[in-house]
Amino acid sequence: MSDKVVVFDTTLRDGEQAAGVCFSAQDKIEIASRLAAMRVDVIEAGFPGASPAEAEAVAAVAREVRDASICGLARAVATDVDAAGAALGRARNPRIHVFVGSSDIHLAHQLRRNRRDVIAMAGAAVRRARRYTDDVEFSPMDATRADGKFVADIVRVALAAGARTINFPDTIGTVLPDRLRVQIAELFERVPELEAAVLSFHGQDDLGLATANAIAAVGAGARQVELAVNGIGERAGNTSFEEVVMALHVHGETLGVHTDVDTTGICAVSRCVAERSGIAVPPNKAIVGGNAFRHASGIHQDGVIKWRENYEGIDPESIGHPRGTEIVLGKLSGRAGFAQRVRALGFELPEEAMACAFERFQIVANNKREVVDEELRSICAEL
Repeated sequence: MSDKVVVFDTTLRDGEQAAGVCFSAQDKIEIASRLAAMRVDVIEAGFPGASPAEAEAVAAVAREVRDASICGLARAVATDVDAAGAALGRARNPRIHVFVGSSDIHLAHQLRRNRRDVIAMAGAAVRRARRYTDDVEFSPMDATRADGKFVADIVRVALAAGARTINFPDTIGTVLPDRLRVQIAELFERVPELEAAVLSFHGQDDLGLATANAIAAVGAGARQVELAVNGIGERAGNTSFEEVVMALHVHGETLGVHTDVDTTGICAVSRCVAERSGIAVPPNKAIVGGNAFRHASGIHQDGVIKWRENYEGIDPESIGHPRGTEIVLGKLSGRAGFAQRVRALGFELPEEAMACAFERFQIVANNKREVVDEELRSICAEL
């Protein structure tokens, strides 16, 4: 038996905080519908307290998307909590996600409150959120930089007030995986009642460690991960949905966990988010990048032709990849990749002619990034 890891998608909330992104209500409905169809557990649709338009967009998602829990974010203030409660009024399974800063840096330089005040704010906000829903999540923002004993104190109060999920955020994306494991272990030790709740992890990718940290958190006992499609989000982005979901898919047995996500929808939802956000996916992006299953060197081409798993740890079909494994012909390609592509184009050349064609191909390839099928036909037709 393996434990389920709840997949919490924040593309529509923290993902939209990426500079230059502005999802319309219809964009949010479309993306949320795709995520729900993939059996994503929780979809954070937005921050209702930010503006009337944002509140209506969250309400629209809550009305239209019925097969996932719909979540709204709220600061630990009454007006935010009420805005979230109102926006989620027609959700089938509403969740309110309450947060407040927990590090001394945030208390001194943003909230300008003392610890006692912040603990009181957290308890009051969670209790108020429970008026609207039994499903309340609490986040002590900047927890990885906060005093561990204070985080334990505020978490204990949030649980007593009715929070069912406690999120442990790496708000500025700088914690190391080993340090994160220690922090989570210490939190469980200090707050035994946390065992009866769900511990979540939310990471930013400022040092490129978000995926590693999410997996480390799961290994330490977290049973919810907070993710964004294509890793979009504030500054360098959020923990990547596709990376973590597929890492858990590949290594779930080792970790003793699983998710319910239908991974075959990953490529389609990635393209949708790229189009609606205006943020293109880099070619070398893990899982969903354009080059993720393209092979250019002769050694790799020979290997995948003989047995795909020689150089691919993920089956392209498992993420709904539209093309699958591709051989890209260029100056680093070998005879095996060249011959396979030539045969696929319908040319059955004897060995001597194939050798001659390959020599001509290499001359062309030395001055080009990629040799396309039309050029291959021309090379072979001359023999």
